[in-house]
Amino acid sequence: MTSEPKGAILQRDKETYAIVPKTLMGLVTPDILEKIAGVARKYDIPIIKIVAGQRIALVGIKPENVDQVWDELGMEVGKAVGLCLHYIQACPGNAVCRMGILDSLGLGGKLDDLLDKEEYPAKVKMGISGCPLNCGESYVRDVGIFARKEGWTLTFGGNSGSRPRIGDVLAEGLSDDEVMALAQKA
Repeated sequence: MTSEPKGAILQRDKETYAIVPKTLMGLVTPDILEKIAGVARKYDIPIIKIVAGQRIALVGIKPENVDQVWDELGMEVGKAVGLCLHYIQACPGNAVCRMGILDSLGLGGKLDDLLDKEEYPAKVKMGISGCPLNCGESYVRDVGIFARKEGWTLTFGGNSGSRPRIGDVLAEGLSDDEVMALAQKA
């Protein structure tokens, strides 16, 4: 039995792989986009998909090319399987959105630094929204965080899968530091 290439997911055809480079909260630069386009052309990768968790999947990679694709991208593996923090999805928050109350991107970066290397009993998906409109889909993530004038509201137990569920509100009016402390416990 052969092992799977680094950070690769065997596809339905049982012949090709997909990879998901880490694009924290969907943030990319022109350089990242050019690298992705370059490797997709060079290695004839048939599908580039922006997935629901604000990540980019490259699908249909031949097994002998997976390592070279990773080397040329020079990007960290985005966790797509396993008992870990799969992703943090976030809206632009007050960085650019006229509705933004708090800095969802800043908080998301801090939470990723704090929680990314931890192990969990299940896969974990987080949503962070800079206002109560919840563009980061906070209510339907395992851990959801959204802004109100009084501070952050933290929810737990949301799900957008086959049994949709709105998460329970655990705390309201939180500072960034209080959210970080509670997220470590959730």
